[in-house]
Amino acid sequence: MKSMIGAALAAALFLAPVSASAEAIVARVSVSEQTLYLYVDGMLRYEWPVSTARAGKITPRGEWQPQWLSRWHRSSRYNNAPMYFAIFYDGDYAIHATDAVSRLGRPASAGCVRLDEENASLLFAMVQEQGMENMRVVVTD
Repeated sequence: MKSMIGAALAAALFLAPVSASAEAIVARVSVSEQTLYLYVDGMLRYEWPVSTARAGKITPRGEWQPQWLSRWHRSSRYNNAPMYFAIFYDGDYAIHATDAVSRLGRPASAGCVRLDEENASLLFAMVQEQGMENMRVVVTD
């Protein structure tokens, strides 16, 4: 019973509204759920399936502000692979679009957070409009 209460409390805290006094946009990525929870002005607005790191790779956990944006990025590490609507938040790690939509909802990436192109495009536009300083990326287990 104790573990069920702990799990319920952890889920409630994870899904709790984010303070609007900090960043206008918060992308919370749950690696264990393979889901991105997008908060806008402290309110949960979207839940999108993602793909994070496959076996042998890592998606770093932590909190960041975006470092740079790239609308039509191509990977210099992975055979010029497309990384459209990329929001880079930790060195080479980014939230970006994927054409491998059938893999969303399970680990499949080299470490980035992959989204459906429509969702990545929407998030990218929101960050462009609000400014990188008003966005936070949070990646948890």
